[in-house]
Amino acid sequence: MLLAGGCGEVWNDPYPAAERGQNILYTAFTDRPKHLDPVQSYSENEITFTAQIYQAPLQYHYLKRPFELIPATAEAIPVPRFYDAAGRELPADAPAVDIAESVYEIRIRPGIRYQPHPALARDEAGHYLYHEGGPGERRTLYDFERTGTRELEAADYAYQIRRLAHPALHSPVFGLMSDYIVGLKEYGDTLKAAAKSLPPGQWLDLRQYDLPGVQVIDRHTYRIRLKGKYPQFLYWLTMPFFAPVPWEADRFHSQPGMAERNLTLDWYPIGTGPYMLSQNDPNARMVLTRNPNFGGETYPCEGEPGDREAGLLADCGKPLPLTDQVVFTREKEQIPYWNKFLQGYYDASGISSDSFDQAVQFGQTGEVSLSDDMKAQGIELQTSVSTSTMYMGFNMADPLVGGLGERGRKLRQAIGIALDQEEFISIFLNGRGLPAQSPLPPGIFGHRDGREGVNGYMYDWVDGQPQRKSIDVAKKLLAEAGWPDGRDAKTGEPLVINLDTTGTGLGSKARIDWLTKQFEKLGVQLVVRSTDYNRFQDKIRKGAAQLFFWGWNADYPDPENFLFLLYGPQSKVKAQGENASNYENPEFDRLFERMKAMENGPERQAVLDRMLDILRHDAPWVWGFHPKSYGLEHSWVHNRKPSNVANNTMKYTRVDPALRDAKRAEWNRPVRWPLFAFAALLLALVWPAWRHWKRSEQARAVEGQA
Repeated sequence: MLLAGGCGEVWNDPYPAAERGQNILYTAFTDRPKHLDPVQSYSENEITFTAQIYQAPLQYHYLKRPFELIPATAEAIPVPRFYDAAGRELPADAPAVDIAESVYEIRIRPGIRYQPHPALARDEAGHYLYHEGGPGERRTLYDFERTGTRELEAADYAYQIRRLAHPALHSPVFGLMSDYIVGLKEYGDTLKAAAKSLPPGQWLDLRQYDLPGVQVIDRHTYRIRLKGKYPQFLYWLTMPFFAPVPWEADRFHSQPGMAERNLTLDWYPIGTGPYMLSQNDPNARMVLTRNPNFGGETYPCEGEPGDREAGLLADCGKPLPLTDQVVFTREKEQIPYWNKFLQGYYDASGISSDSFDQAVQFGQTGEVSLSDDMKAQGIELQTSVSTSTMYMGFNMADPLVGGLGERGRKLRQAIGIALDQEEFISIFLNGRGLPAQSPLPPGIFGHRDGREGVNGYMYDWVDGQPQRKSIDVAKKLLAEAGWPDGRDAKTGEPLVINLDTTGTGLGSKARIDWLTKQFEKLGVQLVVRSTDYNRFQDKIRKGAAQLFFWGWNADYPDPENFLFLLYGPQSKVKAQGENASNYENPEFDRLFERMKAMENGPERQAVLDRMLDILRHDAPWVWGFHPKSYGLEHSWVHNRKPSNVANNTMKYTRVDPALRDAKRAEWNRPVRWPLFAFAALLLALVWPAWRHWKRSEQARAVEGQA
């Protein structure tokens, strides 16, 4: 009892006592990040970290909607200059067909400095301390005795763009960027040849090879040349792919023996952002700590209507970041994650299906609100429709479900009608989704609400809202495709369709049972082929799947970022692109080429309307749903505004550590009476034995005296 009393008021606190009262944001992660090198990282669980560490030249305004680009390290948003094939400069409103090249010139703010890092450490003579000799006996980056820093330069941005073509790094955007950045594809070929000529293990210095599409003008200015017109390129300048990487870090981590000890940029990123990775144990705990060299950025002073009333402008003008640390704890299961949130050990949380009814209640008119228990704890709810789309893809190269002919098209349309997305959302997502009418979610230009936005091949417009077509319509389409009642009209053989999926998520038993029943409504047999994620990805790359589940989160708020998923030259099988369905329609591809170079307006909307009509007709996907995001936060957390596009948002969050500690103590007050009851019981058991022993000792003493 005395030892337990030394634990303080909160006995079950999972964090060190030294962290109590500190300005720390506590959160959790479920899947360990694989890549923290910005040239390779392209997953949501990775950008959670990389976006806080690296600084791209541009970013999104934290509060404004629709999303607005603002400078990050750049002095201003670059305005492209256009040139024709003869090199003559064109006016800003020149037709896209006349533009042979777009030139973006980006000037970086002087005075920005890197986080402390051993790759930048120098001796008194200016020589780098750790660029030779490998790691020695050091096991982690933190074992290096000295660190250094230097000013961010334009050449660092140019070096990172060169790294997109590095033959050993396999950047997922190299293929796409090769279509735009002048000379990038040829630069990749040059680097491949150079790498082959080097001795094994020798560093490939990318500065030694010229990339004509990226030019350093001066210490703080660089220029990027693009083929044709590509307005969406500004959005790419918000991503870690275009964040700076100093050549020194590349040199440092390329030394023999480094990779064997995980001393790589994939494990230890280096950036100029508000945070740096100070602890990396991806199986248990990862910690972001304030970068002592970060400065010059403040909390925004304007937003959209309602932000001031919501308290989102209270920190106007304060230096960022507003927290000193962000502590991530790995939680593999939802139940302990949820329980620790309710105890106050995580500052915010999503809502899993298992805990949805405990957290949220629906009113008589369908409005969503917090449950009484959540309100009693001062927890707040935030909801938004994600700029994401979840779908079931058909492999259009498959002879059964693919092709643009009537047989395959009507088969796909029948399946699309039969898979009741409204029922799926209700059963498995607790209503947290919006049935998709196309690839474009709300908030993306080209998406239409109401009757104009309905997929007429899947829905009817009834009483002012979309209503899914009946199963009889689906059966009629299936019969017209040559499969009446799910059997081949000529041979009588049953229609069997294979679904490839992973062993978790949508591959779980309850969801697979539901899917099987949806196909049975058509008389179709569904065979589920469950496998691990790596094998699943391999099947998709080779076009060895018929049906599969996939999803896409917006990289940037433009329809091009969703519709390129169905652009023919992005075929997964033919080009290893992002078109996992291998869909190819010449008219759609022509319209895509035209649309992507257009500015938002009525003309672009008309082109998008036609493109979406083609997709709805061809049905390369079962249009699934757009997830609704439900987030909870405790009363001591401030300035959180949902954003499915911006990722570098942790710097804006503020916490009240004193209130958090008080609430934790209140909610986790130790129950001491069982200890006292156990002690009394123990005493009751021991006391008679002790008395008996005492009497025996006294009796022996009397006999001895006699």
